[in-house]
Amino acid sequence: MASEKAKKTILKFDTEDDVAVALAKYTADLSQRFIQEKGSFNVVLSGGTLIDTMRYLTQAPHKESVDWSKWNIFWLDERVVPLDHKDSNYKLAYDGFLSKVSIPGGQIFPINDKKSPEGAAEDYEALHRDLVARKILPLSDATGFPKFDLMLLGMGPDGHVASLFPNHPQRNEKERWVTFITNSPKPPPPRITYTFPVINSSSEIAMVVTGAELATAVKDVLGNPNSNLPAAEVSPQGLLTWFLDKDAASKL
Repeated sequence: MASEKAKKTILKFDTEDDVAVALAKYTADLSQRFIQEKGSFNVVLSGGTLIDTMRYLTQAPHKESVDWSKWNIFWLDERVVPLDHKDSNYKLAYDGFLSKVSIPGGQIFPINDKKSPEGAAEDYEALHRDLVARKILPLSDATGFPKFDLMLLGMGPDGHVASLFPNHPQRNEKERWVTFITNSPKPPPPRITYTFPVINSSSEIAMVVTGAELATAVKDVLGNPNSNLPAAEVSPQGLLTWFLDKDAASKL
């Protein structure tokens, strides 16, 4: 697991639109850095409002300047529904982001939507192990888990990240890369999700949190050193950067 002393930066902005502008530049800069360093950029997307907050990546200057051909796309968690279902995180990302940029289809890795939650989790982990064997996805020297370049995370009002919820055992999984849940407190109930060892093996993590309904959870995670919320466990190998709008940061 990553050190509990992972470097953390908290960025506060007036509006969600200011967050979106900054997030696009941050992501584009990391894309350039990792492509220069290793020839690819392995990015993990999540659901919720994140995809909309990524909107400026699909516009000038980033749409033209980013080398989309070197991106590989993965999902932090996914609802076990057909990929064209309104609840699918893949569909959310495709409609709002992927359909507007030129990432090759073979470098986009959704879940197998034909399987059960347990089967989909096993299949997604097997896919990752194959990508490790093919040298597309590296392992962390520190943890032995997959090491992504950037994870883009959101947080729920209950402090959940991915589909790792308070008072659910999936947040304590230490061996699996991908696990599943059939009773998510947030619908739809069946989901798969990365585990914390995978999340915390990332090089960089952006926590993108906007809106007043998240202010209490933000205060707990960032203001309470003994917070028990899942989001408080996020601690990457590199830098954790919080992107907050004024409303989300209002109780800090």
